[in-house]
Amino acid sequence: MGDAQAAGVPAAPAQVLPGESLYHLRAGLTDQHGQALQWAALRGRPQLVSMFYVNCHLMCPLILENAKALQKQLPAAERERLGVAILTLDPARDTPESLAAVAQRHRVPADWRFLRPAPDDVRALASVLDVRYRFREDGSVNHTSMLVLLDPDGRVLARSEVVGAAPDPAFLQQVRTALAAD
Repeated sequence: MGDAQAAGVPAAPAQVLPGESLYHLRAGLTDQHGQALQWAALRGRPQLVSMFYVNCHLMCPLILENAKALQKQLPAAERERLGVAILTLDPARDTPESLAAVAQRHRVPADWRFLRPAPDDVRALASVLDVRYRFREDGSVNHTSMLVLLDPDGRVLARSEVVGAAPDPAFLQQVRTALAAD
């Protein structure tokens, strides 16, 4: 117990999440380094979020390249203030090790988080991010290719459908606006 609490001074209350925050969802995650965290731990800075799976060879690499290209167009100070979280749709096969290997293979910045939700949390996370998906018989996953921009409290600010490696200029502007307000 801290000195202030021992002296009868109440602890400062935790900041309440806004009602529309996606961080209200209780979801357990493991990052590419094997560290456990909660979805709400992303709170505190704007986040660029997407969902993918390791064995995807078509759209998922484009999602990563699009996010990298977007980040490269930001000044260094803004890049540092933007979190990037890539969640797997396939936690049964996408281990922390395979997520780390994808990060290395795609040469993403070291501060990007590749996250493996608990199997029971994938559908809920996809739902709040408005990512639709279904597993196919061949083991591939048909899914929405989307980047979602969250404000520091987890409210959706913008979405961008990924159709290539180059970021959407309007979405890039929305990211810049969010970072300027942060």
